[in-house]
Parts: sequence; structure tokens; C-alpha cells
Amino acid sequence: MFRFLTALLMACATLLVNPCAQAATAPAQKAVLVTGASSGLGRVMAEAMASKGYFVYAGARKDADLAELDAIENIQAVRLDVTQQDQIDAAVKTIREAGRGLYGLVNNAGVAVVAPLMDIDEEDFHYQMDANIYGVYRITRAFAPLIIEAKGRISIIGSISGTLSEATWGPYSMTKHAMEAFADALADEMKQFGVSVSLIQPGAYRSGIGKSALDRLEQQNQSAADSPFEEQMNASIDWLNRFEKDHGDPAEVAEAVMKSLFDDSPKPRYLIVPSQEQAYWTINRAIERMVEQNSDQKFSYDRAQLIEMLDAALAKQAGKSP
Repeated sequence: MFRFLTALLMACATLLVNPCAQAATAPAQKAVLVTGASSGLGRVMAEAMASKGYFVYAGARKDADLAELDAIENIQAVRLDVTQQDQIDAAVKTIREAGRGLYGLVNNAGVAVVAPLMDIDEEDFHYQMDANIYGVYRITRAFAPLIIEAKGRISIIGSISGTLSEATWGPYSMTKHAMEAFADALADEMKQFGVSVSLIQPGAYRSGIGKSALDRLEQQNQSAADSPFEEQMNASIDWLNRFEKDHGDPAEVAEAVMKSLFDDSPKPRYLIVPSQEQAYWTINRAIERMVEQNSDQKFSYDRAQLIEMLDAALAKQAGKSP
């Protein structure tokens, strides 16, 4: 925390001493860091932005992935495991010394562990939380001073699982619920620096996460046999096996990310789903939760009041006075 505050104060002091310095030296080509860019959504995002002329620092862990990314125009691969602080510190040093600054940060890296909450062991639980929660926290804290200097943007890859949760998906959904709170608080903190924060909420898109979840099950030699949750686990495994065939084009998610980074007025949330069904699941669950919260409590609102509140929220979203 001390290092973050020191870097932040230095960035703010530079702007106070010479507020025109940033505008005078700002590069024409905006630079963006994408974590977890070796495959899946992260790779698609990195390639899409690079193809449009943005400079992308693409975080990856394996030598082969780093070499592939480096071969793409407008991409510089950066060795970056979001669970390793030494790699994060080295990446900050590399990007700062490159002199381009950093306009955008896309917190994309993540993993999925599929297991009932009553069966998951602590090692798997930690693996899930370390990448998807602590990883986002580490990366954001480390790169925030660069983003603040650029008055840039931060995009966080959440999920419709931040709203939805069910048997065997509890550990993963917990991390995406956490991103809802993280994004809201971070947006409130960053607005004083002119930095916008957006949460991207994808549905089921071809991302490689299904295969990685299945690989984890195999590596850990985990089986649903003899578990009281065997039926639910088998259904989840079947769904993961069909993941890459049945789900949406990840280019749609990359497009939403670019809107959050480069549109004049970015939204705080981008729900992006490949089907009406997934949109219904998500929006309807949010409404159900609101009704559950409102029900049978001391300060409940009646139907007319709820509709009035909904109308005010819709008007605000449309940019009108409530």
C-alpha cells in the first residue's frame, strides 16, 4: 500500500506542477494492458485492439504464448501471472520504462473451479480466489498510478455469474459477485482522478474456460462418484464439454470491452450475452432478488413505489432527468 500511495502522489504532483505536461507528451497510440491474453477472451481482445491500431501489452505465462503474441503487430507480450507479485512488479517496470504510458487496463485473467461448496477442498478454493479476486486486486493496485497519469480506463471482466449462482458453481460465482462490489467501489474512488471503471458481464462465450475447468478436475483427480451432488456435477461437466461448441462468438465481448475503453461516455456495466435466454436469466434474477429484499421488511415499498423507482432508474440510464 505504501508503494501505491507513493507512486500515486508522484503522479498527482507531476500534474499539479505542470498540468499541460501530460497533454503535450501524450502518445497518439493509446496503450492497453490485457491480462490473461494467451487464449480465449483475452487473446481475442488483444488481437481486436491491436488490429484497430491500439498498442497492447498482452499478459501471458508460458514461453510459447509469449512468442506467439510478440509476433503480432501492435502487441508486446509481457510475462504476467496475476498470482505472482514479482511478475506484476516487473511488468509495471517494463511498461513504465517503455514510455508509452498506459491508458487502459483490462482485468481479464481468471479461472473456473467447478465443485460443490461442501466438497471443494481448500487448495482448490484458494486457487479460485487467488486468481479471480486477489489477482484483480493485485493488478489494479499495481497499475493504478499509470492509469491515473493517463486519465484512462479500467475494465473488469465479470460474468452473468455475478448475478446467477447454482449448485457446483458456487466458488466461481463468489468471485464474480465480488467483482460487482469491487467495480462499484473502484469507480467511486477513481472518478476524482478522471478515470472511468466499467464491469463487463459476459454470458457463455467460447473462451477456453470450459476446457481449463475440466483440466483442473482431471489434474486434481476429482470425481463426482458417491457424492450427494453427483447429478449436479455430471450436468455441469456435460455443459463444460459442450462449452466451445454451443456458445457465442467472443468477438462480441471484445467489442464491449473496446466500448468501455474508448467510447466518449463509457457505461458502468456492459451485459453482453449470446442469447435472449441468458439475458432473461440474468435480468429476471436481479428482479427476483430485489423483490426478496423488499419483501416483509419494516420499510417495504408497494408496487406503485417500485414501478416509480424503476421508471426513475430507466430515465437516468437514458440520460434524462428522473
